[in-house]
Amino acid sequence: MSTAAQAQAVRAFNRFYTRRVGLLAPRLAGGEFTLPEARLLWELAHHAPVTAAGLSKSLQLDAGYLSRLLRGLKARGLLAEQGHPSDGRQTLLRLSPAGKRAFAPLDRASQADSEALLGALSAPQRDALVGAMSRMQAMLEPDTAGDVVLRPPLPGDLGWIIERHGAVYAAEHGLDTRFEALVARICAGFVERLQPEREACWIAARGTERLGSVMLVQARDPATGHARRGVAQLRLLLLEPHARGLGLGKRLVRQCGDFARAAGYRRIVLWTQSALTAARAIYAAEGYQLVGSETVRDFGQTVSSERWEMRL
Repeated sequence: MSTAAQAQAVRAFNRFYTRRVGLLAPRLAGGEFTLPEARLLWELAHHAPVTAAGLSKSLQLDAGYLSRLLRGLKARGLLAEQGHPSDGRQTLLRLSPAGKRAFAPLDRASQADSEALLGALSAPQRDALVGAMSRMQAMLEPDTAGDVVLRPPLPGDLGWIIERHGAVYAAEHGLDTRFEALVARICAGFVERLQPEREACWIAARGTERLGSVMLVQARDPATGHARRGVAQLRLLLLEPHARGLGLGKRLVRQCGDFARAAGYRRIVLWTQSALTAARAIYAAEGYQLVGSETVRDFGQTVSSERWEMRL
């Protein structure tokens, strides 16, 4: 699709969404406030005290237009002002007690409208919708990476790890379903043999959206399955394509190193492929070293399999 056609699709979505959530109505939720006034009240309820210049910048509103909006709110007794502690030329704005009382039902009505919008959907549909919204924000405002947390897996997360490894590696590297089966076995082994004080899994998440994963487990001899004393293994590092470049891969790999040191491991080993250049760069930057490689036929492709390790 051409850029022009994509722009048309964006415009069509904007028309649909503004109609669907009622933004074309002269007043919100049948109340007394316009959309710009309601947005100002929300900002003042959550980020006050703030200057008019700060509001203009954060909301990207013309200073003259903002001034008229603020005058209207002040005339209705909804604004309170105070002097700026370090700049006598500026005034700090916040909601007055009357402003807080006016905002409360508006906020409740907006919350109820959003819950009603989601209420017609199934739980998976709600997760998909909220995740899509989060992905839109992440792509249009990449600096929201700071909102991402590394958390333990919740029910459904291991299934997501399996599905996303299968889909991403098939699309980007041509690996067949045997790779997805391997990931499923790794996840099953993680659950069955979990030692919480020595093994962990982390999901990189922004709200309800999963962006990546990694595991740190007790390394085992591939032939016997016996634990390798003092050795941990980093496994299943994955980032969604749209979440790359935000520093999350480095955070996940560093989390493994920090956990391994605290657990008393002496070194960490991992397996990767030479084609995974971004992951290899992260490993090298964190102190891992390439200790061996071989060309093998795996998962329907001829790949250069690599072994890396880091001493702690």
